[in-house]
Amino acid sequence: MSLFISFEGVDGSGKSTQARLLAQALGARLTREPGGAPGAEEIRRLLVQGAAARWSAETEILLFTAARRDHLERTIRPALDEGRVVVCDRFADSTRVYQGARGGAGMREKVDLLHAAMIGIEPDLTFLIDTDPATALARGQARGGTEDRFESLGLGFQETLRAGFLALAAADPARIRVIDGNRSPEVIAQEIEPLARTAIAERAHG
Repeated sequence: MSLFISFEGVDGSGKSTQARLLAQALGARLTREPGGAPGAEEIRRLLVQGAAARWSAETEILLFTAARRDHLERTIRPALDEGRVVVCDRFADSTRVYQGARGGAGMREKVDLLHAAMIGIEPDLTFLIDTDPATALARGQARGGTEDRFESLGLGFQETLRAGFLALAAADPARIRVIDGNRSPEVIAQEIEPLARTAIAERAHG
């Protein structure tokens, strides 16, 4: 029975680990954003590498939407049409929060307009891994690598992101489940898996 599950959270929150663990437990199709399809992965490099000021918030939402459309067409839709569970590390909520934080008033409305016109679907279930921003930022910086464009914006930005994600969860509690990320990965996974299995069972029974 098909179900679309996403994971959200600030950089370093542990959401990628939890997405991987859940996909393994369910035998689901694991994917990620930006990316998840060949063209979308090329766009990912433009978005997550380089200087923080490389793109304006408006340009970012166009790039993210282009990547998401390719991802939807080539990975998400085909898997759902096959009746599979899809677990995605980030989806449109990240664009709403990140580019909303960077672009100021009115940016969220632009994100939603583009999403409605070009994407048109939301996850059935979203797990928001809510982690202390300072802890999450330290984790992200410790990873190193070149995909640090948003982390380079600092702790204040991470705190703004956390507030944005929590506001989305408060507005849509039926879809977005807030999970305490300040615990061990194993304990967090033990909370998430039964919630996901319940959602799958409910879908199977109509």
